[in-house]
Amino acid sequence: MNETDDKNQAASSPPAVEPVAPAQLPAKLPPEALHAVIEHHPPSRRSIWTRRLAILAVVGGGIGFAIWQAHRAPAIPSWIVYGNGRLEADPIDIATKFAGRVAELRADEGDKVTAGQIVAVMDTRDLAQTLQKQQAQVEQAQKAVEAASSTLEQARSSTILAGQEMERAQKLLANGWTTREVYDQRKQALDSARAIQNVAEHRVTEAQHALEAARHDAKLTQVNIDDNKLIAPKDGRIEYRLSNVGEVLPVGGKVFTMLDTSYVYMEVYLPTLSADKVRIGADSRIVLDAFPDRPVPAKVSFLASQAQFTPKMVETKSDRDKLMFRVRVKVDPDLARAHADAVRSGLPGMAYIKTDPAQPWPASLLGRQVQGNKE
Repeated sequence: MNETDDKNQAASSPPAVEPVAPAQLPAKLPPEALHAVIEHHPPSRRSIWTRRLAILAVVGGGIGFAIWQAHRAPAIPSWIVYGNGRLEADPIDIATKFAGRVAELRADEGDKVTAGQIVAVMDTRDLAQTLQKQQAQVEQAQKAVEAASSTLEQARSSTILAGQEMERAQKLLANGWTTREVYDQRKQALDSARAIQNVAEHRVTEAQHALEAARHDAKLTQVNIDDNKLIAPKDGRIEYRLSNVGEVLPVGGKVFTMLDTSYVYMEVYLPTLSADKVRIGADSRIVLDAFPDRPVPAKVSFLASQAQFTPKMVETKSDRDKLMFRVRVKVDPDLARAHADAVRSGLPGMAYIKTDPAQPWPASLLGRQVQGNKE
């Protein structure tokens, strides 16, 4: 091997590396070294909001579950059927009997009224003038009756006198102290007096009938004037005011709509299988959404004989099971009148109807007051 080859081999072989002694670490690091090694990384804003949302979700879920547990509907026994509806009070329209102008309004929406209370007055000036005319005719007819009665009294006196003369002439003729001619004259005078008396009596009757007719006309006009004073037919509350002062209304023009607070009810729709178990007079309870802890006692007052919301031709059992029947449950009138201030038409709620009168109401449908009395 020559010198050139030795140089090439030396260049291609790696250089020799001397072994390094292992690093010697101290057995215990000083505190300064620990602080230098441990690094503090602050949490990101995203992780903070994630934790907060998780906590809020857990808390909100717990609160929602508690509320659901407190307000969830209790289990309904099999002997109770139910449906949703709205509380209603019987509406009554206060309208005009005659066409006319509204002169005065004495009530407004929300006012509580009593039966017979005047709530509006129509313009009756024309009727007042007619009444005065008819009252004058009554006075005139009264004077005509008095005049006819005087004539009748005079005719009666003439008849009495003619009768007396007739009796005297008859006695004189029997004794021969007068002639037949005189007797005939007395008899003719008596017949004439009686005829005049009959005519006078008929005139008195006619005058009395005319007086009665005049009085009836005046009374009729007075009734019409009174009917133009619109009154509340029952105790209740004014729901709507439909006219203003000065408006001219036709016959039957509505001025107010009031609610009869003694006729309070709720109408629900029950399927065929449920409606078949309901009977008129069945005990029921009305539970309003606004007052879930105060069930209102009621009775079934109406059950429709025909189904609603159904096709015209029902041929399958599945369709027959979908038939809905209207059922009305009515609150006792005395109870409704006692709580008239609390009646609110249109409040949604549920009506529960007991199909088995022997079964008791569950505690949730007794109400706080009833439960207190039971205890």
